[in-house]
Amino acid sequence: MRAALIEARKGLGKTSPNPAVGAVLANGDHIIARGYHRQAGGDHAEVGCLRKVAEPVPPEAILYVTLEPCSTRGRTAPCANYIIERKIRSVVIGAIDPNPQHRGRAVELLRASGIDVITGVLEQECAQLNEAFNKWIVTGEPFVIAKCGMSLDGHLTRPPGESRWLTSESSRAHAHKLRAVVDAIIVGAETIRRDNPRLTIRSERGYTQPMRVILTKSGRLPRTAKVFYDSNRDRTLIRRNKILRSVLRDLGRRKVTSVLIEGGGNVLSQAFDQRLVDKVQIYIAPIFTGGSVLAFGGKGAASTARSVRLGSISYQRIGEDVCVIGYPNPVVNSTRE
Repeated sequence: MRAALIEARKGLGKTSPNPAVGAVLANGDHIIARGYHRQAGGDHAEVGCLRKVAEPVPPEAILYVTLEPCSTRGRTAPCANYIIERKIRSVVIGAIDPNPQHRGRAVELLRASGIDVITGVLEQECAQLNEAFNKWIVTGEPFVIAKCGMSLDGHLTRPPGESRWLTSESSRAHAHKLRAVVDAIIVGAETIRRDNPRLTIRSERGYTQPMRVILTKSGRLPRTAKVFYDSNRDRTLIRRNKILRSVLRDLGRRKVTSVLIEGGGNVLSQAFDQRLVDKVQIYIAPIFTGGSVLAFGGKGAASTARSVRLGSISYQRIGEDVCVIGYPNPVVNSTRE
């Protein structure tokens, strides 16, 4: 299954609105075929893997797949049917399909055809691989990642007249890779006015440029902004006087499964005040700037018990900076005895 996960990761950022899936066919300790879902509309991982094996498939061979095979016809034929046709005798599945309409159906089909099926192998790793798809397919809303680089005193900017960068070039390169695996980037109008960013993928090849969404109250945006003149200008949306939640719901209807909020402080604060953030990726530089823009201002929490707390936290040192990744836990009411 770990080999199948390696295959699945090759498709991250390339398969939306489909999940990233990997498959391997093993005969004993020997892997005889590998496959992964390369793009929406293309062969799914199981089909791509099994097509590399000539008839007949060795009877002892076991198919390992990170996600339950599809069981209905979409842009491609059902993978479960193809597995049955190829006379696979054993299938090991990582995570079950989260789609309520399909969940567990392929397992039933395979078992009804006499195939031995084992589920839940490295389930957490397999499910986390598609955390964005998992939320979107169930709720219709995209998975929201809040990302920023800030000083130790919580600011996004240096004092006026200085360079806008707080974190190191290595941290910025690390953060830039996030753009390659999301469907859309959201920023506020002030970020466009102040920084004039391109909001594009430049160092990663083979990925689709994410949609760019600009939130504005006044509608006054600089006509010379880079986002209006590059080759991706047709994938730039302006949303005026729209609350963030409604923007996210609209993006979900457009089959946007993941969103990266890159700033500025106003949009990031809205996202936390409205409890819309699913994941944070924050880069902290070891400086105190006293800059004018707070990373997370907003209304704040009414009490410590109502504060947003992170779970499943990881810390990574990148040069002198620290990258903090975590998942906001649902806020629960609590009282002390």
